[in-house]
Amino acid sequence: MRVVSMVPSWTETLIEAGVNVVGRTRFCIHPLEQISTIPAVGGTKDWNWEKILQLKPDLIILDKEENPLMMAQQQEIPFIATHVTSVMDMPKQLLYLSEHLKNSKLNELSQEWKVLLDKSVSKQNVNDLNIPALIKWGQKPDGSIKKIIYIIWKNPWMTVSADTFIGSVLSYSGLKELLPTYADKYPQIDLDKIADKQSTLLLFSSEPFPFIKKAEGLKELGFPYAFVDGESLSWFGLRSLRYLQFFTERM
Repeated sequence: MRVVSMVPSWTETLIEAGVNVVGRTRFCIHPLEQISTIPAVGGTKDWNWEKILQLKPDLIILDKEENPLMMAQQQEIPFIATHVTSVMDMPKQLLYLSEHLKNSKLNELSQEWKVLLDKSVSKQNVNDLNIPALIKWGQKPDGSIKKIIYIIWKNPWMTVSADTFIGSVLSYSGLKELLPTYADKYPQIDLDKIADKQSTLLLFSSEPFPFIKKAEGLKELGFPYAFVDGESLSWFGLRSLRYLQFFTERM
């Protein structure tokens, strides 16, 4: 079966499972060696429909959180759309893909997620500096941490709510009580209006904004902060599974 994947994390997962992925988005960057020979047909929010037609796919893979509705409104090529909002969705969504693609390896990954989610991860003490997917510290906290804010964008500052996939990974990693919930899943925030900066830890994600490369001015914000691997915390499917398996094995 010839498959076009419009979801970067699914692209990596499908390729590792042996699915014949013939088209991808320009944000599908893993696994590097394999994707270098697969044509890019657009981004997660747009596509080049003529390129897709030229690839003659049997199926297009979408996700309701990643892709716009217009991608599901075309009627020329069959598609399936997953809906991933939490780590708890992973067993069911991988099984869904496995059944449609008739791929046993995806079913095996579904079972691995079930085993993982049956494990209990104890509450983590941030003051012991046990930060999930830590790349490096910018400024370590001097005192007790009462709140964690995960930053994904600058100008404007944007964060994620606890009820997102990223929030669920952080919660599973033992940080649930420290994560704020907002009305929007990806709200803009004003860091200047946060009163107790020293007890608020900022986690700067490696994506989609390259904070590690553009770290100037972060220290002057007045918060303790660290840089974390955004792919491990936000790419559902294989990558977050392998990260959480590694994380729980250390506990």
